[in-house]
Amino acid sequence: MMPTCCRAMQVTLALLLALSSGVLSQDKLNMCMDAKHHKVKPGPEGDLYKQCEPWRDNACCTANTSTAAHNDSSYLYNFNWDHCGIMSSKCKRHFIQDTCFYECSPHLGPWIQKVDQSWRKERILDVPLCMEDCHEWWEDCKDDITCKSDWHKGWDWSSGVNRCPDGSKCRKWTEVYPTPKDMCEKIWSNSYIYTKLSKTSGRCMQLWFTGPNPNTKVAEHYLNSARQQQSFALTTLLFLALSSFSVMIY
Repeated sequence: MMPTCCRAMQVTLALLLALSSGVLSQDKLNMCMDAKHHKVKPGPEGDLYKQCEPWRDNACCTANTSTAAHNDSSYLYNFNWDHCGIMSSKCKRHFIQDTCFYECSPHLGPWIQKVDQSWRKERILDVPLCMEDCHEWWEDCKDDITCKSDWHKGWDWSSGVNRCPDGSKCRKWTEVYPTPKDMCEKIWSNSYIYTKLSKTSGRCMQLWFTGPNPNTKVAEHYLNSARQQQSFALTTLLFLALSSFSVMIY
């Protein structure tokens, strides 16, 4: 009969190997989130509408979703951009682009996290946005008005669309978000992280682009980095496990 220490070591090694295989082989470079309007798998969508059009060659959104992304209080989430008066068109175009990015991008795998929410099973967290996108977004919205810093939660939905909650006050954008960093990181509960990286760096995700999707290589860079870190951590654990096993034997 195998000694208890050997059985425990076998189980430990099996778990480490299984974890290594599962994490490192998972393809996150071309996938869709498990969320309300996302397709199961990305693929061509030749009829994507206006600002969602750059993803037509490979998208996680349908043509209907891309059209709804451009509508005020659309069926997508019944979200009202004009909760503190009419949002300026130059500001709104960034939110449309943000919606297209969220709904259509097939290259968000490295930042997808599991969540337990009624309208989605996964979300993105800490996606590194290019500095230009954050600054242009904030600059075009700085004269607009809002009543909340985190638009993911805390609204009054009693009417079926989002309204400012009791006790909140509509304030100028720059009071709620003093800097582009404040806006990019707070507005969607840290879905994005502000970076000082430019679009030419190849290390940050772009909300705006023309031609081939530049985010493909960015996602590949971060996934490879994560794989290297995971591989190092698992190798270290395996080494420690084997060392402990050697001590128990001798």
